[in-house]
Amino acid sequence: MSHRITLTGLRAEGHHGVLASERESGQIFIADVVLDLVPGAAATDELSSTVNYAEVAEAVVGILAGEPVDLIETVAERVATAVLQWPVVQATEVVVHKPRAPIAVEFTDVSVAIRRERASQELGRAERPRSGYSPAPEPVPIVLSLGANLGDARATLRDVVRELRHELGVHLSGVSPLARTKAVLSEDQEAQPDYLNAVVTGTTTLGPRTLLACLQQIEHAHGRRRAEHWGARTLDIDVVAMGDIEQGDPTLTLPHPRAHARAFVLAPWARLDPEAVLPGPHGGPVAELAASAPDHADLEWLAEEWA
Repeated sequence: MSHRITLTGLRAEGHHGVLASERESGQIFIADVVLDLVPGAAATDELSSTVNYAEVAEAVVGILAGEPVDLIETVAERVATAVLQWPVVQATEVVVHKPRAPIAVEFTDVSVAIRRERASQELGRAERPRSGYSPAPEPVPIVLSLGANLGDARATLRDVVRELRHELGVHLSGVSPLARTKAVLSEDQEAQPDYLNAVVTGTTTLGPRTLLACLQQIEHAHGRRRAEHWGARTLDIDVVAMGDIEQGDPTLTLPHPRAHARAFVLAPWARLDPEAVLPGPHGGPVAELAASAPDHADLEWLAEEWA
């Protein structure tokens, strides 16, 4: 049976916030962190088989006092990502408090609460405690598709690549050439501006749902609003594949259920990795799938080096 460790009231002065005054003067931030450990952790009475909560506390306080961000939601995500680096932590609940938020009425506290899980737990393969403690789960290869057709799409995609390179738990290894494609429309939709598309590859130590949450947060920061299916958008980030993971979760199906028929995903991926293979029941060599995709003829290459 799993057990929990709870750290309450971790405090540090940080400079997070949207307002310039918050960035300049700083304020106190408080975090409560719950660690759900894998079954059997600490059964041997050895520290190496569980979590050194003093180290966790230092890591959390370092994030509270660390690089400023606009939102406490982002602070909470960074705390969760850091905590999940310990291999015996299968899930975490994080609450970040901002008791001195710039609100014009009387209040007691402002807080954001999230729950995140490791990839191994989400796949039903929770790791057992190891001897020779190492605070890093095994990285999983990822393929992400980026697209935008509103605003300065090229600048947006360039910014997203930069943000992904600094995202905790994500390591980018490749960025495809930039392509222009026609928008995919439903029968009752009017014409939209062309999309700019690219694919990035790398690895992550995040679980599927945690990775998705991070990507959706980036989308939201760039003005993405989910008002219309296949509607025009400032930014779209899709998880195309995570290693050989296959899952039918309605929130995140892996591999992406329509990737095998989309040249705007497959062609940039094939340019980045000519030997790539899309996993899953509709998978196969990516270059071959790209050549036979219905929208292949509509794709136009814009730039090799752009990000």
